[in-house]
Amino acid sequence: MKDTQVNMMHGAGGAVFAELLGKTLTKYTHNNAGGIGLESLDDGAVIPINGQNIVLTTDSHIVRPMFFPGGDIGRVSVCGTANDLAMMGARPIALTCAMVIEEGFDIEILEKIVTSMDAALGECGAAVVTGDTKVVAKGELDGIVINTAGIGVVDKPVRDCGLQVGDVIIVSGTIGDHGLCILTTREGFDLGEQIMSDVAPTWSLVKAAMDAGEVHAMKDPTRGGFSNAINEMADKAGVQVRISEEALPIRKSVKSASELLGINPLDVANEGK
Repeated sequence: MKDTQVNMMHGAGGAVFAELLGKTLTKYTHNNAGGIGLESLDDGAVIPINGQNIVLTTDSHIVRPMFFPGGDIGRVSVCGTANDLAMMGARPIALTCAMVIEEGFDIEILEKIVTSMDAALGECGAAVVTGDTKVVAKGELDGIVINTAGIGVVDKPVRDCGLQVGDVIIVSGTIGDHGLCILTTREGFDLGEQIMSDVAPTWSLVKAAMDAGEVHAMKDPTRGGFSNAINEMADKAGVQVRISEEALPIRKSVKSASELLGINPLDVANEGK
């Protein structure tokens, strides 16, 4: 039966999300500003201006709970957008921030979110330079939604479709930390510091990798996790990728929690890899 309404599966990444994109959300005829556009479904768009490549990306953030071990919705909203720029090889420069806030939202909590965002901006070497705020009636929204857009600059963009035969896949840290942190916190498990979100900016790591040698492709394994990211990269490049699952870096605490919840840690989001 053909889906006539958007459902939660459409927002989880993977094949169902890709179908929604392909059939509806990418049906723009005006989808490219002269470089890399929406048709590429990469982490960002590239706009060439006066011999320089400007990278533009945007992301909306709904995180429940809003505060969790290792981070919060504010930190995720900054790092997520800055990391999308970094995955294109671009140095983050500036972000926009738009907030939709439910009536009755605690101003003290809002201040904590903004303070966290500012700290993350300092780590990224970027700034929020403009924004927008809307307030909706109580009950029309669950707390707060944050959208951030970001711009960066790059000489030679890195694509997520650039995998080549003979390439080595490098994972920059342990897998599944953020997703399992969110899920266990949501379920009320008090695990202390055993499982913490990895949310962090990646630009310094990306720059070091590019300075060390040629990087053919990059992608941050956020929605859908490592498995979705690596499958999407392989599909776009028209290559096969062989992964030794035993070699993947996964913390023991994350493995244990994933077994308890019946979740594959390769399928949950990462926010600092």
